[in-house]
Amino acid sequence: MLQSFDESEKSIVIDINNEMDIVLARQTGRKVSKELDFSLVDQSRITTSISELARNIYKYALPGKIIIEAIKKENKDGIKVIAADEGPGIPDIKKALEDGYTTSGGLGAGVPGVKRLMDEFEIDSAVGEGTKITVKKWKK
Repeated sequence: MLQSFDESEKSIVIDINNEMDIVLARQTGRKVSKELDFSLVDQSRITTSISELARNIYKYALPGKIIIEAIKKENKDGIKVIAADEGPGIPDIKKALEDGYTTSGGLGAGVPGVKRLMDEFEIDSAVGEGTKITVKKWKK
């Protein structure tokens, strides 16, 4: 499968090229969040967020990748997920973060939903260059 471990950053990288890669990203996120001893509710939040981010890459912005990494800040453990792609970029980030906004006729809950499910959310996008979304969840 298209999963690799980046030794320099201690990250798991999953290339997103097809629907099976979305499943692999979800499974990997669940496994890592379980290993980090997140609650079942937070494991579900993390897994759902990864699924939404990977699905957006697949639908709108191939090629892309999901990067999953265990993180630490002061005395807190957490997980960081980066969704990066080389797609068309998002022309209006503010609009894309509104509930109900969609360019594909879907529910428009993906990116705003991810923002609500995770503790930290950062998005960087340039039209014609791609998008990078970084989210973090901290263990309570």
